[in-house]
Amino acid sequence: MEFTGPLLFDPIYQTRVWGGDLLESELGRTLPAEIQRPVGESWELVDRPECSSVVANGPARGKTLTELWAGYRVQVFGPNALNCGRGRFPLLIKVLDCGDDLSIQVHPPEAQAEQLGGEPKSEMWYVLGAKPGARIIAGLKPNVTAEDFRSALSQGSVAACIHEVHPRTGDCMMVPSGRLHALGAGLLVFEVQQNSDTTYRVYDWDRLGLDGKPRETHVEQSLTCIDFNDVEPALNHAEVDQVVAECDFFRVTRSRTGHPRILMALETTQWGGTSIDRGRVAIWPASLPPQQPQGEWLEIEVPW
Repeated sequence: MEFTGPLLFDPIYQTRVWGGDLLESELGRTLPAEIQRPVGESWELVDRPECSSVVANGPARGKTLTELWAGYRVQVFGPNALNCGRGRFPLLIKVLDCGDDLSIQVHPPEAQAEQLGGEPKSEMWYVLGAKPGARIIAGLKPNVTAEDFRSALSQGSVAACIHEVHPRTGDCMMVPSGRLHALGAGLLVFEVQQNSDTTYRVYDWDRLGLDGKPRETHVEQSLTCIDFNDVEPALNHAEVDQVVAECDFFRVTRSRTGHPRILMALETTQWGGTSIDRGRVAIWPASLPPQQPQGEWLEIEVPW
């Protein structure tokens, strides 16, 4: 197959009890009528057994990310991608639309994930929009022990243990596995994460799920995974052409220059004659000569 320009993908929308309306009001999306509301997540690039992104344009239209990874890895991602031992594309990239607070949760580090039968996950957030007063819960207050936290859960006093910050558009945070966290109501957030869907909820505000029943929590698993030395982490605000977040699994840079291979548009961006709407992800095939986009974007790099 000969690629002719950037690859765009159809968003995969996910119903969530905490979902909002910012995908429509802030990003101008028209959500499919058959999708149950509220919608909380738009999976922009995903290669999971349960779903895979589908190319929306060009000669590869209709191909899944799974098919590109299996059959066109060098042409799309470059020869270094052959060094990736995973059978699937190693990241999951999404937009989160928070109409309500998410559960207070944690993702397992590798050792605990193996022990608990889950998948490890580190992730990063870039705030695309924040309503006044919106908050992020991240980490713990000083001197909170596992015993303190367990006691607070039983007494309904979790607020005394958790650390929160108030973000503005353009703020970002790395969320390593083991960090207690929750996004708050009124946030529109771009997220890059390891290709994992394991989340342990430790507290869910005593609310009911969309089925009218309390949502499952995972207190013992969470207490096994929480890093109780992770105290009062801070937000960052990256300027243009600065690294937003970096770990062993990805690096994300806010850019107006350069030749990215994978980007998420922070404003409407033109790339090789193709318009990429704000909040959408695109891949420039490695088989094509590099070309600089016109606009502002987050560049997502994978350390193959």
